[in-house]
Amino acid sequence: MAQRITRKDIRKLSEAELNQLVLAFYRLQSMDPDHEDSYFQIAGYHGEPFRGAGYSNPSWWGGYCNHGNILFPTWHRAYLYRLERALQKQVPGVALPYWDEIDKYATEGGGIPEVLLAPSWTFNDGTTVVIDGKETSTIPNPLHHYTFQKKITDRLRPFPDADYSKPAGVETVRFPFSGLYGAEDIATTEAHNDKYEALGIDKTNEMLVKNVQTWLNEATYQPAPARLGQHDPPAPLPAGVKDRYLRCLEAPNYVVFSNTTSAERWNDDLPPHSEVVVPVESPHNMIHLAVGGIQIPSQNASTVQGANGDMGENDTSSFDPIFYFHHCFIDRMFWAWQVYHNQTDDLKIDPEFAQYPGTNSVDSQGPTPGVPGNQWLSLDSPLSPFVRSDGQTPVTSRDVINIANLGYEYDSIPELPLRHAPPKPQALLTVSGANRATISGSFYVAAWLPDPHKPGLEYPIGIEAVLSRWHVAGCANCNNHLEVTAHFPLPQGWTNDEVERRGVRLRVHTRERPKGLESVSGRKLKFEVKNV
Repeated sequence: MAQRITRKDIRKLSEAELNQLVLAFYRLQSMDPDHEDSYFQIAGYHGEPFRGAGYSNPSWWGGYCNHGNILFPTWHRAYLYRLERALQKQVPGVALPYWDEIDKYATEGGGIPEVLLAPSWTFNDGTTVVIDGKETSTIPNPLHHYTFQKKITDRLRPFPDADYSKPAGVETVRFPFSGLYGAEDIATTEAHNDKYEALGIDKTNEMLVKNVQTWLNEATYQPAPARLGQHDPPAPLPAGVKDRYLRCLEAPNYVVFSNTTSAERWNDDLPPHSEVVVPVESPHNMIHLAVGGIQIPSQNASTVQGANGDMGENDTSSFDPIFYFHHCFIDRMFWAWQVYHNQTDDLKIDPEFAQYPGTNSVDSQGPTPGVPGNQWLSLDSPLSPFVRSDGQTPVTSRDVINIANLGYEYDSIPELPLRHAPPKPQALLTVSGANRATISGSFYVAAWLPDPHKPGLEYPIGIEAVLSRWHVAGCANCNNHLEVTAHFPLPQGWTNDEVERRGVRLRVHTRERPKGLESVSGRKLKFEVKNV
């Protein structure tokens, strides 16, 4: 077996390692887009350009990616491995690093590693490339953006919508910019982007970092006493991305750890004296939305109307290079969960969960190309389009369980957070009524607690992000799974009446309405509180 490589924190790479990484990405992005190893081809596996059944069949999800089901961690592990092997053909020995999204640099410092924010890169080791017939050591940074080499046409049926079409020559963008290039969007997008480009790269990077850090940090609130006359304030309840990453490590089994659909059912049926389960897909979704430009109303960040970054949508997120460093961190969290739960050689799916929500090909997103509709998913389901070394046999989840068998390891894994055992009793706020049929793209559901001493100031009790398709109505099977339910912990003793008395507000926050809507398609969001 070849020597095992180590995936490291991207901020801790040496200059030589960064040069190798940048060069490998640059070469992939410069390849003929029709080559099987090109960045265009590999990035396109996730969503657009739609291929297979998803190209023209309205029953199918558009890309190969799996979300909202038990294949979410394993499919994306196979995906990263496919990209890493292509990078290694260009620069032998290069390893995909991860963006540590919960260290102090992310939450309190620069937020996003500098190498991912710089629009250009200069090799200081003598490396040069040829651009437009001229040899140069300074190149457009391939970790910052990708320039589409071919046109992509957004094909959504039975309601065609070209918002996520991409003409050749445009670059991927992040908050606060817009990446909408449908026929009716071009003029608006160009005017929007001109406005923010005029601010300069330092200012727009600052805005991006603030948005990401708001998602990481802001969703923590200090609840008022649970009962009148109670003087000792309860402990703060963290509700942000960092806390969710750490809490996902405590998910009791692989099925509910792996995806939001299964975790949603688990939380609906939460047994007494249990804590809300957080699946790894939940904070994953939040970072997609944060980089893509969906905002949490905050005292510390301004609201930008019309921000539509590529990371915020399934169809185009994988073309933004930051996608792979984000997902490498997700894979690291997946491996940490495996280590802590003694499942590094086998993932256990108990019979009681074999037909749980999130184990069928039509759950959440609808089937992907290569997978029949209404098919039960298991560790033996094909992870299309990936195949084994024979070039024919589909890769399955069993093939990617132990990362040592794939030839890599991580430099470290996050420490398992200490929790009280047994869990403290708590109340659970369940929010329902958010129907994604009429919502364009990704969004989030939130519950807000007004500050009784500062009129107009609210704190988020909880946030649940939904990484969706721009027009879900284009996938017929998706229309069977349109309702979104969110679960947020509350202090022990809270009831429906207590929530009403405190004036808790429920909202759906979209790109068009970042400050939120209290009803969707004329239906007001509903809530229910139960003590567990």
